[in-house]
Amino acid sequence: MMEEYDIAQAEIDTLFIKLDKEAREGGYNLNPDTEMTKDLVRGLIVNGRRYGYWNCPCRLATGVKADDLDIICPCDYRDADVSEYGACYCALYVSDELVAGKKKAEQSPARRPSDEERKQQSGSQNAVPSGLPYPVWRCKVCGYLCARGQPPLVCPICKAKQDRFEKFL
Repeated sequence: MMEEYDIAQAEIDTLFIKLDKEAREGGYNLNPDTEMTKDLVRGLIVNGRRYGYWNCPCRLATGVKADDLDIICPCDYRDADVSEYGACYCALYVSDELVAGKKKAEQSPARRPSDEERKQQSGSQNAVPSGLPYPVWRCKVCGYLCARGQPPLVCPICKAKQDRFEKFL
């Protein structure tokens, strides 16, 4: 059964403005097709209410945040998709070339590994290489690196929360 969510246009507009500002400050662009982009923003709001986090509106979430960290917007695949195809998987984020009309967006492939591949990857990232006093943590949103016992609560660069960090080394 599909859940119904009454989302006020003002809520969509407010989040759209916030995301657009954050995207520009971070060197990114939201899709210039405002109507489509606001539909995606509505999807983020619905997913936020449904799951408690903003998973990509174009991907199926499990409802288990730890399993969906790679598809919480902005997803782990955004940068590669925008760089190679001009837009991320759902086309919320687009390249400068696309905004300038110098390039047309191509459909990005579904880069997300299967459930089994993701489980194997997470199991292989638990060991700290010998000789390093602390693990190195990488923000999966912006790439910020830090060496410490635990990742920071909030990324000092992009403000992503601690659960968006992964062990890098």
